Amino acid sequence: MTDTKHILVVDDEKDLVELLVYNLHKQGYRTSIARTGRSAVDQAVSTPPDLIVLDIMLPELSGTEVASRLRTNPVTAEIPILMLTAKSEEVDQIVGLTVGADDYVTKPFSVKVLLARIDALLRRSAKPATTARTIALGAIEINPETHEVTVSGELVKFTLTEFRLLAALIQAGGRVLSRTTLMARAMGPGVTVTERTIDVHMTSIRKKLGDLAGVIKTVRGVGYRATLDDDAPGEESSR
Repeated sequence: MTDTKHILVVDDEKDLVELLVYNLHKQGYRTSIARTGRSAVDQAVSTPPDLIVLDIMLPELSGTEVASRLRTNPVTAEIPILMLTAKSEEVDQIVGLTVGADDYVTKPFSVKVLLARIDALLRRSAKPATTARTIALGAIEINPETHEVTVSGELVKFTLTEFRLLAALIQAGGRVLSRTTLMARAMGPGVTVTERTIDVHMTSIRKKLGDLAGVIKTVRGVGYRATLDDDAPGEESSR
């Protein structure tokens, strides 16, 4: 790799950390390690990595609290976060996504799958090599090159996954996109998530859009679309 990516591994399980670091090094990544939530926040702020692999069960601060703090700090707000959890219950995954995780993997996991998800996140977060044209829907403007979103002229922070979902909806030009299609465009092919996952992301996007939340329409039994038009039969929007 000419541009060696730096990954911060946050977990207090010694054997697991050693396994992850070994395999990440084999893939050409540079790594650093944090074994507590507080240390993770301090390291991420002082030396921002390209991606964070974050366990949910940590000493001092939980993984969800770490993610929340990182998302509210301008220095770390846009760093992709892949959350690890020993809990497979949907509620834990939803909490992780709600506080700003871009993806999650449940323990026990395949190292090969984890590495593939890391690679996908890094590719999604890469800035385009050439200048991309701004796309817009009303007062919502998206710059694909800088990964910035302005709403009524004000810059609003979106996670990487939220950014790609919103961009996909606006680029669809009012067409309805299924949840499966949306997640494929946001997270890449082959990533399996529950329908509830996409709904959580959409709730967060609408919240950040504020008064313009209503442009995101839920098409019952199908998926979502973004349009300035009034709701059609079978649609619901957040106003």
